[in-house]
Amino acid sequence: MNLLLRGVTVVDSNSKYNQKLTDLFIKDGIISAFGKKIKIEGKFKEIDCKGLFISPGWFDMQVSFCDPGFEHKEDIESGVKAAAAGGFTGVAVLPDTHPALHSKSEIEYILNRAKGKIVDVHALGAITRKCEGKELAEIYDMHHAGAVAYSDASNPVTDSGVMMRALQYVKLFDGVVFSHPDDVNVSHEGSMNEGVMSTNLGLKGMPSLAEELMVVRDIYLAEYTQSRVHFSLISTARSVDLIRAAKKKGVKVTCGVSSMHLFFDDKELAEFDTNFKLDPPLRTKEDVTALKAGLKDGTIDVIVSAHQPQNIELKDVEFEYADFGAINLQTSFALANSSLGKNNSLETIIEKISINPRKILGLKIQTINENEEANFTLFNSNEEWSFSKEKNKSKSGNTPMFGKKLNGRVFAVFNHNQFIQS
Repeated sequence: MNLLLRGVTVVDSNSKYNQKLTDLFIKDGIISAFGKKIKIEGKFKEIDCKGLFISPGWFDMQVSFCDPGFEHKEDIESGVKAAAAGGFTGVAVLPDTHPALHSKSEIEYILNRAKGKIVDVHALGAITRKCEGKELAEIYDMHHAGAVAYSDASNPVTDSGVMMRALQYVKLFDGVVFSHPDDVNVSHEGSMNEGVMSTNLGLKGMPSLAEELMVVRDIYLAEYTQSRVHFSLISTARSVDLIRAAKKKGVKVTCGVSSMHLFFDDKELAEFDTNFKLDPPLRTKEDVTALKAGLKDGTIDVIVSAHQPQNIELKDVEFEYADFGAINLQTSFALANSSLGKNNSLETIIEKISINPRKILGLKIQTINENEEANFTLFNSNEEWSFSKEKNKSKSGNTPMFGKKLNGRVFAVFNHNQFIQS
């Protein structure tokens, strides 16, 4: 495909055209020319990009596509459509499927099913068999099959010895282990953040302490093993402080935050909307402020959607019995942009949703320069829009975002010489 973009602004800290307004020509999937009023011969598609930005294609390293085993919630086909509509050209899928992605054959299944899609689908291998936290999975075989990192999804590895051995194992190939920081002995059967709101609503709380205890443990384990740990989702001010201190000390630690935890706090649960039941739970306004500060100073490395489809039977029940999770691929950028736009540069947001995820996973860093493979997202950071059931590409509808106005709309994505407009 030959594509001419007229008057687009580049947002890419690795590009010599960063922050410049330019025309851009893509020929046969390669960025071939920049400049104003480029003259092109032959057949091509021209797009007026007034008001649009172009950045390296976005990457979400914390999504669930529920395939294999739970395809009634989501599958690779529908997940890719939702990801592309949300501006993503790459994702890493969680391994808590049925069967779990805990051996070479499951990793190969994911990669083969997703081959040739506009969205690159990478697999996170399980740390332990069936994501049960007991016995290490086939980590080395999965590495050779193409697993980009290791996670037990929302199941914390409570056995410190198992976590230590996993960190030692991946050090052989400079791999990274994801930690879901939650001491389940402390947060056991909790439904929301422990605090004033949980008391008012009469719901069992999940203390910040449950997250912070595991953050401390895994920082110590990463320091001891000299290996790499990534906290997939943090949500408390104290977690930010602990990780900030560990980074200053030189511990090999990175972390992510869900865009929902930047936009909402636990007061949203006043109406018992189960679509706000998340893991980790929405915390206090003070925690949200600390998360934003952590993004600004570089303590928090990535922003993720934490896309977790659930069928209606698991959400349309009493709050304490509902499953955790919400779909968020199509609204993740808008949530981050709406909550951070005034205090963080657009370049910083793109770093968190495009450059850093690939850097942590050891993938090629995409860039907007000549002779580079075209892998990009077109978007308008100022356009107001609202998400609706009609726009939803996911098989599931467990989201609190229907009808809410957001700032920042995706226009299109390009990857593997494929172009899809949202």
